[in-house]
Amino acid sequence: MEFIVLIVGIILLLTLIIKFKFNTYVSLIVTSVVVGLGLEMPASKIADTIQNGIGSQLGELALVFGFGAMLGRLVANAGGAYRIAHTLINKFGRRFLQMAVVVASFIIGIALFFEVGIVLLVPIVFAIATEAGVSVLALGIPMATALSVTHGFLPPHPAPTAIATVLNANAGKVLLYGIIVAIPTVYVAGILFTKIARKMVPSAFERTGNLKALGPQKEFKLSETPSFGMAVLTSLFPVILMAITTIYDLVVHNGVTPTHPNFLDNLISFIGSPSIAMLISLLFAIWSMGYHRNIPSGEIMNTLEDAVKSIAMLLLVIGGGGAFKQVLIDGGVGDAIKTAFASSSISPLILGWLIAVILRVALGSATVSALTAAGLVLPLMQGAGIDPALMVLSVGAGSLAASHVNDSGFWMFKEYFDLTVKETLLTWTMLETVISVVGLAGVLVLSLVV
Repeated sequence: MEFIVLIVGIILLLTLIIKFKFNTYVSLIVTSVVVGLGLEMPASKIADTIQNGIGSQLGELALVFGFGAMLGRLVANAGGAYRIAHTLINKFGRRFLQMAVVVASFIIGIALFFEVGIVLLVPIVFAIATEAGVSVLALGIPMATALSVTHGFLPPHPAPTAIATVLNANAGKVLLYGIIVAIPTVYVAGILFTKIARKMVPSAFERTGNLKALGPQKEFKLSETPSFGMAVLTSLFPVILMAITTIYDLVVHNGVTPTHPNFLDNLISFIGSPSIAMLISLLFAIWSMGYHRNIPSGEIMNTLEDAVKSIAMLLLVIGGGGAFKQVLIDGGVGDAIKTAFASSSISPLILGWLIAVILRVALGSATVSALTAAGLVLPLMQGAGIDPALMVLSVGAGSLAASHVNDSGFWMFKEYFDLTVKETLLTWTMLETVISVVGLAGVLVLSLVV
């Protein structure tokens, strides 16, 4: 019965979003109520469950996402992303342009949400491609790969951070493992797949792109942007803080939380927690991208305010995903899945990935599908003794697969690179699927050695 209600709930969610064009947040809450009733939860408990789901989901994430959006906007508005991209491309040279774009997009992608990163990087990619006389899509695919990988695998991005919260995984550990998995994934999907795509759809690589789809662009003079070192340091500051904490724990305590932590243990743990790491990084960005460059305080604060406005709906959607997840858990769907797969020989990592893939194909949103999948696989993970950090990456990889017409990223890629729907399916959709499959393979290999 629980499975039937779950299927009906997903169909309802799809119908509201795709057919009736309902707002995703409203659709998630309505679906949560209907599914709760279908699971025969007391009406009064449904309201409490939804509130608890939203509250537990957004407790720390509101801080992380808010500070992250502010940091990213400061770097972007100061021309930091522009400086990073141009410097790396000049250093790598024409022969290794794709690798330069990958590295630049990876660094910028850590500091920016996917949609913001692609809007910021596409004009730079177009300009470099024109100057070097290469196909814009040949550079666009590596760019999109790096942005997708950071979006799916690396905190402090929304999906991996949210999944880590649901699965009680250490964010620093997720980041460390995520980077290990991300490097081969980016190479296979961003560099090798580009060669395959060129053979499948040669006509797509002859397009010059559609820069008009991005609207008016902010012009930067390289001499007026921050230094390369300062831009990179600011973008990677939260990553550095979380990595320091994780490495310290692994080296000093073998990855085990100390029973009686000393002052240094507490300090390292404090600066490496996602919310504090993002706060410290934001304060550094306010100085490095603002006061250090003689930007007036009022202008800096306006930038922070605009950044928060841009993620308001994202936060609501993530909260709605948390509500839906909590209804499924409290209503018994999680336990039903655990019982159904208790005797299965399939690895919970593969099951988590598969559930996320199915939800991604159905729902379109990587973040919502990842959150829902995380709630469903939590009992499976606990029963099998799987490392939560690996499960986060497995679900994150699954949430990227098979992006198609119900995903905004599909249409952004199509419009910016002036592709037909068929060409977008053979490039963007295939690319996201390759990232997902290679990412899962990396997680499974990593599970054998950690």
